[in-house]
Amino acid sequence: MKPFFAALQFLTVVPLPQGWSGDQRALSKSVTFFPIIGLLIGISAAAIDIVLNALLPQLPASVIVVIYLMAVSGGFHMDGLADTADGFFSSRPRDKILDIMRDSRTGAMGVMAIVSVFVLKVSLLAGIPSPLRVSTLILMPVAGRCALTVVMTILPYARQEGGLASLFQSSRSWHQIPWVLVVLIASSWIAVQWTGIVAAAFSVFVMLAFSAYSRQKIGGFTGDTLGAACELTELAPAIVVLISLKIGLATW
Repeated sequence: MKPFFAALQFLTVVPLPQGWSGDQRALSKSVTFFPIIGLLIGISAAAIDIVLNALLPQLPASVIVVIYLMAVSGGFHMDGLADTADGFFSSRPRDKILDIMRDSRTGAMGVMAIVSVFVLKVSLLAGIPSPLRVSTLILMPVAGRCALTVVMTILPYARQEGGLASLFQSSRSWHQIPWVLVVLIASSWIAVQWTGIVAAAFSVFVMLAFSAYSRQKIGGFTGDTLGAACELTELAPAIVVLISLKIGLATW
């Protein structure tokens, strides 16, 4: 169970008793559990949203639940999105991009990326009624954490020196991809049937497209690009569900 608790500790701010999560070896083997942690985050977000919608209008409820989705990971992934935007949109060569991404200061591109993703998540959720809203909130973190596993599996680590994200390279395996797809597709089907299958397919497209872009820019992945992949892929289910509602393919 240590790899599971290592994944929980790595991906969330949930406090765990000392020793439950093991050492770096357990963390390196925790990738398989990333989609399950995403499912747990999604269920907790949906539960919070049900309470909020009983007390507040849909827009402020959407703002609070999106803040929760950021806070449950300690802002880890959103910070990675900001650093990735600063580096990728700097029009600099690969080595300089990696240096910019390592800088703890957030530039204009990073701020715009954070604001854009936050506003888009809020506006998408605000446009989705219950119970599809609850289903969508469950799927978003699942898709985002599946993206972490996919990106780490199909890309090499981009930096020459080891970082925290490089730990996962020792245990990565292509066998993780079918597992990720099973979790994503099963969750999507249970949540919103055929609309969920389309959402899962679009999520995979976003993962692969971002991976290709990351390979082009820096030759692989870093911890920052993992965060960016998670945040961007989280948008995919909400986009598909809302479009399906607008064209009459999904009902509530």
